[in-house]
Amino acid sequence: MEFNYSIIDSDASSNLQLQHFLEEYGDFTCTSLAKNSNDGLNSILKYSPDVVFVHLNENAHEYFHMVVELHQYIKKLPIFIGISKTKEYAYEAIKNGFFDYWLKPYNEFDIRKSLLRLKRYMPEPTPVYAQQETICLKSYRDFQYLNTQDILYLKADNNTTEFVMKDGSVINAYKTLKTFENQLPQSFIRIHQSYIVNTQYISGISYGKSICTLKLRNLELPFSKSYKTNVDDVKEHLSKTTISAIN
Repeated sequence: MEFNYSIIDSDASSNLQLQHFLEEYGDFTCTSLAKNSNDGLNSILKYSPDVVFVHLNENAHEYFHMVVELHQYIKKLPIFIGISKTKEYAYEAIKNGFFDYWLKPYNEFDIRKSLLRLKRYMPEPTPVYAQQETICLKSYRDFQYLNTQDILYLKADNNTTEFVMKDGSVINAYKTLKTFENQLPQSFIRIHQSYIVNTQYISGISYGKSICTLKLRNLELPFSKSYKTNVDDVKEHLSKTTISAIN
């Protein structure tokens, strides 16, 4: 499960430190940075983060007011985690529903326990991309949206993934192929350690050559024995929706 998060902190170096810290846990993606409560409110409404990290300083009362104000605009608030150099604002943070309160300098053990509690607290979502036709590729603060019907196949390239589109373009995502395997619609199946194919574009299956042929540009993708069951399922589905002529 991945978490999108926002940081509200006027200190750029502190923002960077927190981002580097969270990168070690692998499940957290930064969607926005804000310097004050007004920018923070706007970024929360715009990006709908799962978690918001707030640096509680002399302007802490403004941030607590921001949390109260959010109830006017959204039904489900993100999880708030307060960060401060002292315990001065801990009581107010608890009163305002903050999930946790981190002291700086960070204690790695305490934060690991906090993040594990956070993962247990958050419900496991249903795969978003199994129900929608758009997939979002995120890279730091850049977002690219692809219509899944325009994707021919995905190809693994070390720790990155290539999205090969029906118009011939190739779009790179800096995540592994496995990351997308359970996030795509059911029409996408894995046929090889290095390939996930959109079955809507399969025009032929050769068991002798272990190859799937695609409708566009007669592209051929290999399939492996370990994923042969997936290919069998595609063949069975196609057989039910086509008229067979046996030579």
